[in-house]
Amino acid sequence: MGFFIIISGLAGGCLLSVLVGIIGSRRTIGFTLAFLLSLLFTPLVGLIITLLCDPRSDIEPHNGCLDTLLAIVGGFFVLLALLMFFSVGMAAV
Repeated sequence: MGFFIIISGLAGGCLLSVLVGIIGSRRTIGFTLAFLLSLLFTPLVGLIITLLCDPRSDIEPHNGCLDTLLAIVGGFFVLLALLMFFSVGMAAV
């Protein structure tokens, strides 16, 4: 039971970090730095730092949502890697 709580917490943190990264992609901080700050600290701290950065002025409006889709798929693979890592670790015990 405790194992699944830890996995759920890590998965939720990764998902929130991806969302902070998506917000950061429209600001001067960028997706990568916002995402890494959210992982390093907490998603709340990453969000505050991201929102303190200025919005980018060179962004054109677009109709697609490819960047959001890529971020969600990337987050899914991070989740999958964490799940495999911890499941292999638990099988060894």
